[in-house]
Formats: sequence, structure tokens, C-alpha cells
Amino acid sequence: MKKEFYLMSYNDVVKILNSNIDAGLTKTDITRLLETYGRNVLPRKKSDNIFKIFFNGIIDPIVILLIVSSFISILIGEFIDAIIIFFIVLLDLILGTIEEYHANKNSDSLRNIIKYNSHVIRSGNREIIDSENLVPGDIVFLESGDHIAADMRVIACSNLQVDESILTGESIGVYKVSDKLKKEVPLSERCNMLYAGCSIITGRAMAIVTNTGINTVIGNIFDTVSKIKEEKSPLTLRINKLSKQISMLIIIISIIIAFVLKIKGFSGSEIFMAVVALSVSAMPEGLPLAITMGLTITSNIMVKKKVIVKKLNYVESLGSCTVIATDKTGTLTVNEQTAKVICLPNDSLYEISGTGYNIKGKILKVDFLNRELIEKIVLHGSLNNEAVKNNKNHYIGDSIDIAFQVLAEKNNTYSDQYKIIKKVPYESENKYSAVFYETSNGIICTIKGSLEVIMSFCNEMNLNNKKVTISRKKLVNQGEKLSREGYRVIAIASGKVKKRKDNDYNIADVKNLVFEGMVGFIDPIREEVPKAINECMEAGVKVLMITGDHPLTAYAIGKEINLVNNYSEVTTGEILEKYLKLGEKKFDEFIKTKRIFARVTPLEKLKIVESLKRLGEYVAVTGDGVNDSPAIRSANIGISMGSGTDTAKETAGMIIVDDSFKSIVSGIKLGRCAYSNIRKICYFLLSCGLAELLFFLFSIVFDLPMPLVAIQLLWLNLVTDGFQDIALSFEKPEKGIMKKKPISTKENIFNRMLIEEVLISGIFIGIIVFGIWYILINKLSLDIKLARGYIMVLMVFIQNIHVFNCRSETESTFTISLRSNPLIIITAFGSIILQIIVMELPTLCNFLKASPIPYQHMFVLISFSLTILIAMEIYKLIRYSKNKVS
Repeated sequence: MKKEFYLMSYNDVVKILNSNIDAGLTKTDITRLLETYGRNVLPRKKSDNIFKIFFNGIIDPIVILLIVSSFISILIGEFIDAIIIFFIVLLDLILGTIEEYHANKNSDSLRNIIKYNSHVIRSGNREIIDSENLVPGDIVFLESGDHIAADMRVIACSNLQVDESILTGESIGVYKVSDKLKKEVPLSERCNMLYAGCSIITGRAMAIVTNTGINTVIGNIFDTVSKIKEEKSPLTLRINKLSKQISMLIIIISIIIAFVLKIKGFSGSEIFMAVVALSVSAMPEGLPLAITMGLTITSNIMVKKKVIVKKLNYVESLGSCTVIATDKTGTLTVNEQTAKVICLPNDSLYEISGTGYNIKGKILKVDFLNRELIEKIVLHGSLNNEAVKNNKNHYIGDSIDIAFQVLAEKNNTYSDQYKIIKKVPYESENKYSAVFYETSNGIICTIKGSLEVIMSFCNEMNLNNKKVTISRKKLVNQGEKLSREGYRVIAIASGKVKKRKDNDYNIADVKNLVFEGMVGFIDPIREEVPKAINECMEAGVKVLMITGDHPLTAYAIGKEINLVNNYSEVTTGEILEKYLKLGEKKFDEFIKTKRIFARVTPLEKLKIVESLKRLGEYVAVTGDGVNDSPAIRSANIGISMGSGTDTAKETAGMIIVDDSFKSIVSGIKLGRCAYSNIRKICYFLLSCGLAELLFFLFSIVFDLPMPLVAIQLLWLNLVTDGFQDIALSFEKPEKGIMKKKPISTKENIFNRMLIEEVLISGIFIGIIVFGIWYILINKLSLDIKLARGYIMVLMVFIQNIHVFNCRSETESTFTISLRSNPLIIITAFGSIILQIIVMELPTLCNFLKASPIPYQHMFVLISFSLTILIAMEIYKLIRYSKNKVS
């Protein structure tokens, strides 16, 4: 049974772990415990080496298909075909391997989180040891700035505040005590425990190590993450299915060709050679490289938009997401506590402009009547304060203290002119801090903390610059209203105390203070977030907030950004646990009704993500802490913030460099664009490949010679497929791309719509080319070498014009600006001009086994080529006008 050390007194913990508070462990104890528990490190997960990554690329179905095609090309004597296919496959594999290797080479940071030096007492002596050698029972000493290297139970502490955001996601530091807790509470409320990976903000402590290595909370997270199977991207699944579809299509066409040749009396060997040759020529060997290049181009654009993609296939993944489960702190908010309102006992409320720790801002609309009281509140917040400036002139310390100092600078309030006699530091069990300072009128005590505690020191309150009897009910109502609006409320009071000669002022002597007012603090929303949330909703992407913060705070943020309408859409980890016990079906039904999840543990966050996936959602999860790693890993696409922990970054598939939710929306838009461009590339390559197959097949049926020979097919692939498919990768997002529903993960690339487009354009081109070939051979009786020159020029022209059809599957070619993708113009017209030059130079023309054609005839061929543009415009008009009517 797992021991819950936070429910025990520290003396009982010391006894259970066979340690000694004064002397620590002995050398014999340490040797035995190291053998039992091992070193205080997380186990190493073996990462794939570069050779394994390369091999994984080889076993991709479409790559296997191309390798087979390369070997078949060698068997039939088409060595140039074989070399080109092999080169394209090799280049694609190398690019993919390098990309994945760079993403995986730095995978050790999670284990390094608990690798620090620790101050311990062993055999009665204080010493510094490597944290790897910590064992359960070690007595450890900690102070401000130290990292916590193992899970520990506090023995004694003074003003101890710990940053646990790495585990809980809470932006506020947690104050610790040594007392045992009376009941079971979630990790975020275990105020007598210290956890590996966290750090000390202020104060000192002595603690006893309770768990090390894999047995720590962070170790459990590591273990969970390592067991979660990584999700395949939708593109990976789609490409695998596309390769199977292409293979099946080629097999069907091969059977048809073999059947036709058999009827026409060809021998078995002739049929075999013809079928293999045509199958190889029909293979879109440029497709893998074109897709890789397309994803690389989009990936580079994403970097400019502050989105780093670790694997190329993840580029498209965001375009498929239907749900974004986002952290609050640091993603939707700036992760800097900010004083936003001052509330006076007379119900006056003064807003404060500015965001975070930036001193730009001021207290708004301060009237003459209350100016003096507001000045006093700001002064006392600055005096009663432990935040200090570092060598970079930045405040460090408790986030609320920093916010008070920033407020003082905004208000030009300076406290350094006052002499502080004594400080009473904040202790979590007391819930207040106090300062005694000297003025010309005597010694003043100011105290700040929770509303309930501060009121207990007061018998009066300042109402319109008059001292009146305190109205606790009135102040409680004010405090509750601020809390419901998401503010963290800090109350302030002050009063004159009797001067003592020894300056030994005691808080117990402080009575009858005057209540001054309350300051409301909040971690403010990033400016761009509301607009970004609205864009997600328009794009059919649901946004959920999953946070460790208080539900009221989360609700206030959610309401301000239009994420929720009422509190019924909010739930907590405690309620989640109850539904988890009712089974998956009940739990999933409950999850569907909620938009905000507060006070959630790392494993509860994981359960939420798993539930969303069961509900058929394609889930993107954002986060920045170790606590987010299990959910990030389980998500269909994990997103880490740039300011997050290395662990979150390594677990995620994407990193948002600027921590901005707006960048995630940009990623969705570019992901959709990447998928759209991949479809355009497939449309272009497959339709051109089908056209080649058809006019070859028609030539066989009508007893005509082959329209093109191998060298001419290779030239076509170079000046059409080789440039235009890459040019299509640079297409910008189409209008309205963010008004459409998310791309279904079940949708095939080669779906009904693409099949229609490929068949119509491929058959049209095939018929046009064959028709001209038939006329050239049977009607005009041209020399075959000259006739092939005409066909080669026609194919270059028609394919380079057809690429303009492929710029959009739904919009008219004439509505898309040519300036949005200059590369299309350069490659299309550049290829046409190159073909004209080649045909006018006899040496190059002979190399391509063709004869030069009259210059003026090229204009006739261009006229025939333009018909594909007209045909596909008519198709779009009929198909999409019909859809609009329906």
C-alpha cells in the first residue's frame, strides 16, 4: 500500500524511514538504500538511431512501391528510369531522416530535471552531494533559489514558498508548513510536501526524502508518458491509403492493358514487357518528394509564424483538429499576476490599466475624495513586501509582492523614504504579513493578507476619509464579488502602535487597526486571445480550458474570452474523479457538456484527452509544464509553449515559440493549407499520369505506334512534374479556409471529389493527345519522329496550363491572383519557353529522339492546350453551382 506521508507527522515519517533528524543516515544505510531503490534518476528511454529512422522510412508503402518499380525498370532495360526513381526515393528518405533525427536528438531533459546538488546531513555531518545519490530517509536542507531533487516531507520551515507550476500548472507560489494534514487532498493542496522538479521561491526548510527516481510524482509522470503510444498523424494514414489506392489502380490498368494485348494477339513475353513498361511510366515517382517538399515549405512558413514542427507529417495535423484543449496559465494568460482593481469600503472601485509586470499603466479615474486612501493602500502594499530587484532590474519573489511593487511604480509611489523597524513574513498558516515602520507621527503597523484574517485585526474602516465601525458583512460581500469575477483578493489595514524603546514589536500587540481596502489581482488575458478563440469557433474547432487554477478564476477568464456562457460548463478534478468511477460511458457523456476543467491533476487531464478521443474528436493539447506531458503525449497533436519545460517541448509534436494562442490558430490555417496543397499536387500528378496511360492504351487498341519513348517521358516528367508540383506547394491559403469544418481524419486524399477531378481532366487530356496523334499518323502520315515532336510539345503545353486548374479544386482559376504564387507563372511559362527553345535546336531535339516542328505550329498546339482550362472551368461551374443550389 502506498504511504501518504502528508497525512503523517514528520516524526512518524522519520521513524518509518529509519532516519534521524539530527544525524541523518549512516553510510551503511545509504549503501543498502541505494541497492534497494537505485539512484535518484529517471530511467533512460532508448531513442531511435539514425539508421533505424532511415529504415522506418523505407518500409513506407509508397516507398516500397517505388523501389519495386525501380528494380522492374532495370529488368526491362529502362536504366535511366530506374536511376531517377531511385534518386528521388533516396532524396526523400534522407530529407525525412534528417528532419526526425534533429527532432529526437535532445531527449534527455526529463531525466535531468532532478539532477542537482543537494545539501544533506549524513552521519552527523553537513555535506553537499550529487542529487543522484539521494535516498529515502536523507535529511535535506533547502533555501531560496534551490531546486528540489526528490519528493520530501517538510520537517521545519520558515516563510517557505515553492513554485509548483511545473506539476500543477498554478501560477501562484505555494506556501508550505510542517504540520500533518487531517484528510486526503489533491497534490496541489499538500502543503507539507515538496516535489522533485519544483523550486524554492522564498524561505528555508529542512525536509526528509520520501521518494526518489521513478517513485517520485515526476517519475510517475515520466512512466505514464513512456507507456503512451504515439499517435500517427492523419497524413501518415492518408498517404498509406493513397499508396494502396495507386497500387490497386495500376494493377487494374495493367490487367486491362494485358487483356487488350491478348485479344490483339501479342505473345506472353511482349504483353509482360508492355504492361511493366506502362505501369512504371504511370507511377507518380515524384509524389513522395513533392509531398515532402510541400510539407517542408509549409514548415518553414510556420517557423515565421512562431510555430516549430518537429516532424513533417505534423504540419498538416493541426488542420484536422476538432478540439484544442489548452492550458490557461501562460497560454491564454500572460502568467504574471497584475493588480487590476482597488476596492474601498465605500464600494468605490478603481480599475488599473496595464498588463503583467510592465510598469506602463495607471490607476484610472481617481477622485479627490478617495485619492489619499488609495495612495496609502499602494504605499502599504509596497512597504509590506519581500520582492526585490535583481541585477537585471527585474523584480523577483512572490508574484503578488511583485505585482504590488509594479503598482507602486505605476502610481509613482516610493516607499524607500520610510524606515522599516520590523517585518513579520508571510506564513501560510497565518495568511498575513506585517511591517512596522517609522513616521513623523510615530510607529505604524500595516498588515496585508486574506480578507477574513485582516478583518480580525480591525475594529474600524476608512469610509470617505472617516473612521467608522467596521462592517464585516459589507466587506465580505465585496470580497466575494471580486472572487466570483476571478480576482485574487488581498486586504490591507494599518494603524498606529505604541512606541517601544527596544523596537521589539509583536503582532500579538496589534489591535484596533483601520481597514483600508482590497486589491484584486488576476493573471491577465493575452490581448490576441479573444479574437483567436472566435476564429477557432468559426473554423469549427472547439476550445477547452484545462487548468490547475481555482474554478472561479478559470470561469472568469473563460467568460471574458467567450469560451463559456455560464458556470454550468465548468467542472473540477474532484467531480471528474466521481464520474470516472461510474465508467467510461458516463464519464464521456459528462465530458461532452463541459468547456472548462479546473483543479485538474496531470492524470485527470490525460483521462479528459482520452475521453475526447473516444468521442471521435481529433485533439490538440497545449501545455508548458511536466504536468501537461502525459496529455500532450496522448493527444493526436501535442503542442508545447516556447517558454515551457524541456519535457513538454520534447513530448510535443509542435512548439509555439511566442506562447501565443494566436500562433496556434495560424498553425491550423497553415495545416489546412498544407493538406489542400498536397491534394493539389496529387490532382496534378495523377491526372497527368492517367492521361499518359490512356493515350498509350488507345494507341495499342488502334494499332498505332507508341506516342512517346522513354527519354521523352523522362523529359516530360522533368519540365512538368518536376517543377509544377513544387510550385503548387507554395499556394497560399484559399479564401474561406477558416470558415470550413475541420478536415475529417477519416477522409481519404483520393476521395470522390479528387477521383472526379483526376478522371475528367486525365481522360480529357488523354483523348486530346491521342486524337492529335491519330491525325498525325493516320491522316497526315507524318514521319514518326516528327509526330512525336508534336506530341511532346503538346504534352508540355497542356500540362503546364493544367497546373492552373489545380490551384483550386473549387474556385475558378480566373479568380485566383497570379501574384499570390509567382512561382507558378515562372515554372509554367518557363517550361513552355524551354520546350520551344529545345525544339528549335536540332542537337537537343535529336537527343530527345524527335524532329523540330515549325514555329508557327506551336501556337496551334497552345490553342489545343487551352481547352483543358475551359473544360475544367465548366466542370467547376456545374459541380459547385449545383452544390450551392442543393
